Amino acid sequence: MTSGRFRFGRYLLDLGDRQLRRGDEPVELNSRYLDALALLVREQGTLVSKDRFLDEVWRGVPVTDEALTQCIRTLRRQLGDDAASPSYIETVPKHGYRFIAPVERADGKVGAAFERSRPGYSWREFVLLGLAGTVGGAVAGVVGGLVYGLAGASHPLAPGMGAVSVLLVLLCATIFIGLLGGAGVAFGIAAAGFAPSRLWTVAGGAVGGLIVGAVVKLVGLDAFTLFVGRSPGDITGPFEGALLGAATGLGAWLASPSLRRTAALAAVTAGAAGALIVLAGGRMLGGSLDLFERSFPGSRLRLDRIGAAFGESGFGPVTQTVTGALEAALFAACVLGAMAIARRSLGANGS
Repeated sequence: MTSGRFRFGRYLLDLGDRQLRRGDEPVELNSRYLDALALLVREQGTLVSKDRFLDEVWRGVPVTDEALTQCIRTLRRQLGDDAASPSYIETVPKHGYRFIAPVERADGKVGAAFERSRPGYSWREFVLLGLAGTVGGAVAGVVGGLVYGLAGASHPLAPGMGAVSVLLVLLCATIFIGLLGGAGVAFGIAAAGFAPSRLWTVAGGAVGGLIVGAVVKLVGLDAFTLFVGRSPGDITGPFEGALLGAATGLGAWLASPSLRRTAALAAVTAGAAGALIVLAGGRMLGGSLDLFERSFPGSRLRLDRIGAAFGESGFGPVTQTVTGALEAALFAACVLGAMAIARRSLGANGS
């Protein structure tokens, strides 16, 4: 392939102009090294053997292994990559190299190597990425449960109702919700790996969040009705799940090769969605817990201490908006962070 424009991270590789750019600045590479980078980028996610480099880059010219090693070393230096913890070029010892950063066609065309969003994407990778995101959702549930549990247990309780019990109940509930939410969104995003474009991660996350939100709301309201005779009202449901899932998918689409940047991007996009959900009349977890507290006055749950931190007498609109944004940011960062770690591990294991 002698033409095409490929974008990865902050870089744009233009094969027609024979140039690599970092933002608006050209990156200096000689012709041979540019060909080597083009080969890696076109085969993103696939092992490129030493023989292929010799055949397609050096075109049969006799060279030593050191020439290829020096080529890869130079590419890494120009990309700001680290061989010990690679974000772009991964070494597969004794076999070759693999380009591991997400790559997008920047010219709207689809080449043979881009008929799938990631060449060689498998059901095994789909399952492992989905499970990793599920674990990430559970981690977010642990953090959220600790925050709301400690706040809810900060008031005097009735005899036999210890603070530890309140904390454990909320912790179990938030971990369960985090697991379900993480599974729906993560498997939705992972399913986009079979689609022709990574843009499908947004739709995948939205659909996964929508399904889980609908199931949680349906089962939750039915459970309340069954055990206490009435439901608490309009708790978190499909609207919130779809919007949060879409925002997490957007974070995945914008993902950087850097784990920290991926988590930060996810936190920003989802945090904005969390605030938007509350402003549009929806509820995140904190808002649902507040609704439960107001619907069942005899409950031992008290969140007014959180509201006091924002200058409100209860769990008011400002508190709901801020906590909603923080909840969403935490959820997306944990889910995508876990998926990024799993993808890096898959690459390191040669899958």
